[in-house]
Amino acid sequence: MKKGMQSRSSRKGHHRRWDRTAGLEANVTLEGAGNGILFFVTPQWSKLLEPTVWYAAVTQCFFSLSVCFGAIITYSSHNDFKHNIYRDAMIVTSLDTLTSFMAGCTIFGILGNLAHEMGMEDIDKVVKSGAGLAFISYPDAIAKFNFLPQLFAVLFFVMMFVLGVGSIVGMVSGIISSLKEKLPNVEIWKIVVSVCLMGFAVSTIYVTPGGQFLLALVDYYGTSFVVFVLAFFEITALTWVYGIENFLDDIEFMLDRKMSSYWRICWFLVAPLILITIFIYTVATLSPLEYGGRGYPTSAHVAGAVLLCFSVSQIPCWMLVEMLRNRNLPLLQNLKKSFSSTPQWGPRENKYRNAWLRFKEEKEKERSVRTEPKWLQLMYILIRKNGAKGVY
Repeated sequence: MKKGMQSRSSRKGHHRRWDRTAGLEANVTLEGAGNGILFFVTPQWSKLLEPTVWYAAVTQCFFSLSVCFGAIITYSSHNDFKHNIYRDAMIVTSLDTLTSFMAGCTIFGILGNLAHEMGMEDIDKVVKSGAGLAFISYPDAIAKFNFLPQLFAVLFFVMMFVLGVGSIVGMVSGIISSLKEKLPNVEIWKIVVSVCLMGFAVSTIYVTPGGQFLLALVDYYGTSFVVFVLAFFEITALTWVYGIENFLDDIEFMLDRKMSSYWRICWFLVAPLILITIFIYTVATLSPLEYGGRGYPTSAHVAGAVLLCFSVSQIPCWMLVEMLRNRNLPLLQNLKKSFSSTPQWGPRENKYRNAWLRFKEEKEKERSVRTEPKWLQLMYILIRKNGAKGVY
């Protein structure tokens, strides 16, 4: 299964890269495309002081890499326990950056051509976002190609289809895997068919005349905000509740290498701080949602708020469920047990699990002989400094 998934992913990525490269080569031949690309690559340093820019950047990274949507965890579950995920992470993020840059050059090349056709010098005025860019601006520019516009139109929409399928396969796989673990006696094809039919039925509303109106509302309340909250809680639970040192020990056991200070500080401090700061500031300075230059009615905002609360409330609700299971314990013991790892936590295969337990015991012995205050130990862990009893 894993080899098949890797093969399909490789072919799919090859087709997407070929389509984008062909589109870029055709776009640069259009009049005004150079001005659009120059507008794209020219930095505006003052924008770095605007939190909304960072909000958009982080959201783009989340969606581009499918972070916090379950796809990465689902795919990684097919790897061997000792698989070099560090190498994979570097390769995937680097290629994603290059692909996004190539796509940006292609898109802004088209916007430059549109500005030229409209006789406008300010490309910022012709920039569109969302579905309008993909289904209006881009096809309009493709129709102006001098060489086989029909071919590039087909390639573009094939690329869009492959991108959509590639994204949804990962997300749906996470749902199916979770349901299969909870329903082991149900045949997998029944779960797949049920989930896909339900998703298809719900998604048909987006192709109705008011579909774009609803799509913008759901995207605004049901994804962009939610992913920030989930990402913050995930990174906080991993590094602060489970413990940064436990997390680093697990990575060291899996990869046979220690993480650098850069990753330690980012995981423990930088990432949670940036996420919560950008989210709070964005919410505090939020402008009303609009579609087509018109504001949404109050009922739409209420529906969006309900969707947002339902998504975010999953974390405290399931936390409360776990605490209710331990309700016979005193409060402090209840909290400690509820936030502790289960006995099943760790490698599934016996040969790795036994070695991991021995490895954890050795680490606990090393910690037991430390004499520095807790805050100083944490500092040494983050900067990998030698303490009185060795390297942290």
